[in-house]
Amino acid sequence: MKGGPNVPLYAVNGQWINYEDTGGDHEAVVLAHGFLMDREMFAPQIAAAKAGSRFITWDARCHGDTENTADAFSYWDLADDLKGLLDHLGIERAVIGGMSQGGFVALRFALKYPERVSALVLIGTQAGLEDPEKVATYQVMLDVWEAEGLNDQLARTIAAIILGNEWRGSDQWIAKWRQKPGSLLRQAFQTLVSRDDIHNRLGEIKVPNLVIHGTADAAIDIEKAQRMCSDLADCEQFVAIEDAGHACNLTHPKLVNLAIQQFLSGLKLTAPQRAEQRANTIRADVERRSGERRDQSGPRRQTFAPEDRRLAERRALAERRAR
Repeated sequence: MKGGPNVPLYAVNGQWINYEDTGGDHEAVVLAHGFLMDREMFAPQIAAAKAGSRFITWDARCHGDTENTADAFSYWDLADDLKGLLDHLGIERAVIGGMSQGGFVALRFALKYPERVSALVLIGTQAGLEDPEKVATYQVMLDVWEAEGLNDQLARTIAAIILGNEWRGSDQWIAKWRQKPGSLLRQAFQTLVSRDDIHNRLGEIKVPNLVIHGTADAAIDIEKAQRMCSDLADCEQFVAIEDAGHACNLTHPKLVNLAIQQFLSGLKLTAPQRAEQRANTIRADVERRSGERRDQSGPRRQTFAPEDRRLAERRALAERRAR
């Protein structure tokens, strides 16, 4: 389903998931973004991809252009969202990756749907809980944001945590954050700070893993990433990006891209059959049309969207297609 020019949306688990698919003959690499970010944070990785590569990026609930209900959710729910998206695209198996929050989702997806994962790429993430001291700090920041809006000092503090102090691209992300509804902030924050510890299950993940982490990460200490790598059954490589912060794939793309490309090259992944891909996509579309029409008679759930006009257009398009 199309939600606008070159912006597909797909209804899964009651959400309208926004995603981008570059196409390509190679096995898909699916990347999930970090907290407060969106699918566009992986633009440097897509731009540097080799010919034939297929990258799929998507906006999680409460982020980007995904239109979600007001229901509470966990990162296990986001793993289910990802499974539904892969079903829709006819992808049986993929390299699953994520940065920070996206890594939380990738790990849970690998635990819940191991048959759908050929490898993991984990950037600036960990397997445990949020530090209590950081939770308290983040809570104060969120309260100020909700009460007073995103002032310049708070914006720069958040940018420093995620993007570092000197990265030139911070302003574009701050502009995005200023447009973010407060209701979505609170919901996403609750998911972040209430997640479960999955260290004791990491040994169940048997696929190859690449772990990338900045040595100057202010959000997640590098020791936590090192522990995650040690606990995983097959952590092939741990790459420390010197002087990089949390979103090192944005701020230090050359080093991160090189690590990812070398890792993927070493996997010797087989390219999926094009005919099978097309058949799976057609089948998914038929199933969607026949079984996922909205129930107009039931109670309506509150829906949030970045722009009311865009939401109205997408609903109208969905209703026309349903008829």
